[in-house]
Amino acid sequence: MTNAFISWSGGKDCCLSTFKAMRDGYNIKYLASVITEESGRLWPHMLRPEIMDMQAKAIGIPILKWKASVSTYNEDYKAMLAHIKEQDIEHGFFGDVSVGNDYASQHESWVASVCAPIGITVHSPLWGQNRETILREVIDSCFEVVIIATAGGLGTEYLGRTLDHTLLQELKERYESSPTGNVGYYHTFVIDGPIFKKRLNITKANNIFVPRQVKYHYDIWYLDIQECILQDKEIRATCTFSNSQ
Repeated sequence: MTNAFISWSGGKDCCLSTFKAMRDGYNIKYLASVITEESGRLWPHMLRPEIMDMQAKAIGIPILKWKASVSTYNEDYKAMLAHIKEQDIEHGFFGDVSVGNDYASQHESWVASVCAPIGITVHSPLWGQNRETILREVIDSCFEVVIIATAGGLGTEYLGRTLDHTLLQELKERYESSPTGNVGYYHTFVIDGPIFKKRLNITKANNIFVPRQVKYHYDIWYLDIQECILQDKEIRATCTFSNSQ
């Protein structure tokens, strides 16, 4: 099997990319995340490192949490990639979504600029796919996804909600009724799914507010997950893939 790592945020897109990489026969040796020294958390999801550890334990794949500073981010990221390359890993999977993403081309160029010098082959399995198609595949693949950040029109009432077909239809209606096609901005955290060996149960969380950011141009609300526990999984007949295969 070919070794690979996943650029890890804890959300739906990187989970679905992991799912696809596993189905294609890749051996995922690491979930790779960057913790900014300024925040002490994964940005922009604002996940605590200990919560990321719990998620990785639930999945059963080691997580590499690499510290980086905003001022030296590119150099720090390349150092992480060089460390990964030393572990006999030459392939990286990224959960980047291009359709409807104004920053897609810019980020694609950045990923290439840091990976190519290190000799990492980039894979973006969600690139070019329609967002609704991606969301339906996430739901139908039995991932259990929780919204942990909202902005740009989505309020705190969406924090903690599960991404299911009901919410997908709600988001689709918001899109169709919006004159700009904007439904708002959100991030997610996955607590179960076909790549998980255990299920995460969030036991303590509260809402936190981060004022308007220069990059994103709006205020952001976060579900700050403080504690969670591991639980045995319930077998669901509609799930067709297991990471024990």
